[in-house]
Amino acid sequence: MPPIELPLLERDRELAALSAVIGELGSGRPAVVTVTGEPGLGQNDLLRWAAAYATDAGLRVLGAHATPAEHEVRYGVVAQLLAEENRALAPRLFLTDEQPGGLPGLNGLLNAVRDRPTLLVVRDTQWLDPASLRWLEALARRLPRAPVALLTSTTGTALTRPEWSVGTPLTGLATTIELALPPLTSSGTATAVLRAFGAPGDPAFNEALAEATRGIPAVVHDVLDRFARAGHSPRADRIDTLRTLTAEVVGDHATRALSDLRDPAAVDALRALAVCGDLLGFPLVCTLAGPHSVSESRLRAALAASGLTTVRDGHPRVQDAVVRARVLEEMPAEDRAELYARAAGLAQRVAADDQGIADLLLLARPVGDPWAVDTLRRGFTSALRCGRRDLAVAYLARALDEPLAAEDRARIEFQLASVEMVTAPAAAERRLGGLIRATRPGPGAGLRARATDLCLLGGDTRAARHALAGAIDSAPAAPEPRRGTTGAPAVPPGAGPPPALRTHLVPHRSYPGTPPGATGPGGERSTAPDLPGTSRAHDAPCSSGPEAAGTGTAVPDEDPAVAERHELTVLCRVASFLRHDDADLDVLPVPALPDAVHNPAVAGVRAWEHGVAGVHREEVRRLARSAFVPAATGRPLLVVPRLLGCRALLLTDDGEEAENHLGALLDESHRERAAISVAHILTVRAELHIRHGRPDAAARDLAAAEAELPRDRLHPLFLPYWLALSMVTDLQNGHTERARETAARPLPPLAHESATTAQLLFARGVLARVDDEPHQAREHFRACGRWLLRHGCVNPAVQPWRSLAAEAAHTLGDTEEAGRLVHEEVRLARRWGAAAPLGRAQLSLAVVTDENRVENLRAAVATLSAAPARTAYTRAVIELAAAEREENERRTAVALGPAATVLPPVVPPPGPHVPSAARPLGRPPGPRPAVLTGRRTAKAPGHDAAVWHGLTTVERETAALAAQGLGNREIATELAVTTRAVELRLSGVYRKLRIRGREELRALVQEAEGS
Repeated sequence: MPPIELPLLERDRELAALSAVIGELGSGRPAVVTVTGEPGLGQNDLLRWAAAYATDAGLRVLGAHATPAEHEVRYGVVAQLLAEENRALAPRLFLTDEQPGGLPGLNGLLNAVRDRPTLLVVRDTQWLDPASLRWLEALARRLPRAPVALLTSTTGTALTRPEWSVGTPLTGLATTIELALPPLTSSGTATAVLRAFGAPGDPAFNEALAEATRGIPAVVHDVLDRFARAGHSPRADRIDTLRTLTAEVVGDHATRALSDLRDPAAVDALRALAVCGDLLGFPLVCTLAGPHSVSESRLRAALAASGLTTVRDGHPRVQDAVVRARVLEEMPAEDRAELYARAAGLAQRVAADDQGIADLLLLARPVGDPWAVDTLRRGFTSALRCGRRDLAVAYLARALDEPLAAEDRARIEFQLASVEMVTAPAAAERRLGGLIRATRPGPGAGLRARATDLCLLGGDTRAARHALAGAIDSAPAAPEPRRGTTGAPAVPPGAGPPPALRTHLVPHRSYPGTPPGATGPGGERSTAPDLPGTSRAHDAPCSSGPEAAGTGTAVPDEDPAVAERHELTVLCRVASFLRHDDADLDVLPVPALPDAVHNPAVAGVRAWEHGVAGVHREEVRRLARSAFVPAATGRPLLVVPRLLGCRALLLTDDGEEAENHLGALLDESHRERAAISVAHILTVRAELHIRHGRPDAAARDLAAAEAELPRDRLHPLFLPYWLALSMVTDLQNGHTERARETAARPLPPLAHESATTAQLLFARGVLARVDDEPHQAREHFRACGRWLLRHGCVNPAVQPWRSLAAEAAHTLGDTEEAGRLVHEEVRLARRWGAAAPLGRAQLSLAVVTDENRVENLRAAVATLSAAPARTAYTRAVIELAAAEREENERRTAVALGPAATVLPPVVPPPGPHVPSAARPLGRPPGPRPAVLTGRRTAKAPGHDAAVWHGLTTVERETAALAAQGLGNREIATELAVTTRAVELRLSGVYRKLRIRGREELRALVQEAEGS
């Protein structure tokens, strides 16, 4: 297709001025017109239009075009002007020596124009050679006496400002005009799109075009031409393509301008300006460019004339990133790196902004001075503060190119990996793996354990095993651990889940089943070895952990090598729990720990292990607090064990203390800029909020955690836990549909191997419970229980799966399973001794069993009143109120005798066919009355119908309304009870009648009525 043609858009003022000058020139009035503006605004297009217009008007037109290539050619422009009038004169202009005051051809030109007015058109006067400039200035002085108009164009500021410019007295009585061209407006750009495509463009497309091209007509023309040739249309969905084409066009224009810039001093200044022009003033830029004889003002003029720079705040600046890239890509790589290094050094000496100096160092060769590393690390901190993790990673990676001491290099590697865990997890794992293999025990040797700790937070479970193997190889053999009475290690080698997960589990290799006496969801008995500290293993509490636990003072620590081996051992136990790699040949078994280990990391992990086993609550509390007491040697505390300690404190109902520790740990992670640690700490705190009945706070913490670590960057092993917390939070906040969407989200294969699967199964069970699907809820809770028992987790404080499965079984009429599970939970909760799990178990016991229901509810309310679980307490209070109301109604009915009912009935005439001794308590003689409420009348079969056999009075009333088609909320309104009370009554009806739901109930009622 032919190239598109665009008219002179938004140049009506300029065209009118030129038309007037040409019209006055025909009357013999001289003029000087200068058209200025940055390159591409159409100066030369206006001059070509004026030349054509003057030719059509019968005027003589002489034209010339100054170029950078002819800037040093004497009289180059004059020769072009006079070539048509005197072809013999042009060669002599270049061959003869210039005489002082000589102006060859000027008098001949003035004589020739007396008979015919003449328009002289000179384009790009910024490139005039000095001789031609003097010639034109002499012509301008003689204009008042000759019918000649001088029309010139220039870009930016000319190297030497001509004397015929506006504001000089040179031209005398001649008309002097300067036309400064502005860029196209948004309306002008939209008109260009309309002219190019014959149809208007989308407003978003037009706006993007105006922004990308800055309204430069030459750029607009080339962009639209390429866009049309590519077969695109001006739609909003093509904006990305438009921006790509615009960058190419701007780059091509910059390349042409660079080829025209012949002055070496100007080229060096432009390159220096491209490197640090936004950071340093122009005098310093000139210093960086090197010693040149060219003055600063001449460099400014040369850069402005090139069209590659603009002026901001009084200093030249390279136009944009595309032009900057084209300017620098012409340099050899070594020269470019050297220029950046010199610029960074100069900026450092004048105390420029740290962020700007760090940006220069990114592209510089290694400087070799300590200030470079310090500046890059400050830039790293500033970039993280602004949310630029990619830039922060680049700063620290560049710092590693500088010469560093081994210890400093390792610390920077660790700091870099902590950020790469979010931006590039695979790179972070490789970097941490190198640290783990390279680091050896010694002063400050806690880095290997910290690297392993960070690997676990990122989901790399193999790093802990390799780190432990390296520690064992480089250290003397550890003493054989003391064995317990059962032959198992006195301290179980199982590990709790990693800090962020909190799936409340322990490795099945340590706790392959449940403690003796505990049963699984199917009634199976545990065959696992006893835990230390249980009644069968030991009579006294465990003695492991720091001796100064709970005192707030530093505790003694082992030799650094021994301490590191102990830390790596417990981290390896956590890794073994999170993902079992027994099939791998290079995986070594996790060694046991001695009983007396004065190490905070060991204390935190052991606290969690004993907590999930549900034994020795006071010992668990003591160990958990020990995880936060620093060692006397100053070894840094690890994140994973402290999070395990917080989780253990949650199990002991010390939620406020755990929240304080989480807050301190969160502040520490923020100071260290460890985004992945921050994310996992926030998820643990979100679970704390869920347990304490604060779903709004849990939602805020989960949102903040996802801002730190997006889910698409989360390791699959942790994904089930995050999804489970999101589901439960949404359900508690009333966002049921969002919880369903989360539950339906597909999981990567590795997520199904994670220990956190139990959390997700539990959350799905809660969702099914909300959706009134007891069959599905029971299956999910059973599956959760099987997974927990497989890992030896029996403490109901971890997850109350037994009680919820029991309530689902109760709804389905399976009283045997419901009773077994709820009594098991009550027994385990009493053994643990914390108020929250015991109160929840007592509440479920009251729900699933009719015997001593009110007493059980009162016990649950009393127990939960001292627990932080406010949601469970509120439910217990409501259940107790409903149960006491029913109890009072029954007592009132007994006191009034057989003529009274709880709800006022319409009493039909007495019937002799039912003897009074056979009538149900509280019912009048005769057929079963209709139950009257404020809005509806529920007709029910007679009281002696077989369908009502075994039901209480309130259950009959509720069943009658349900059979009529009322929903639970409507029945609750009719009977002035809670919705939960209706659910419990209907559950009892279904169980006693051995039916599955409302449809079968309706069928039974219709059959009893004979319908």
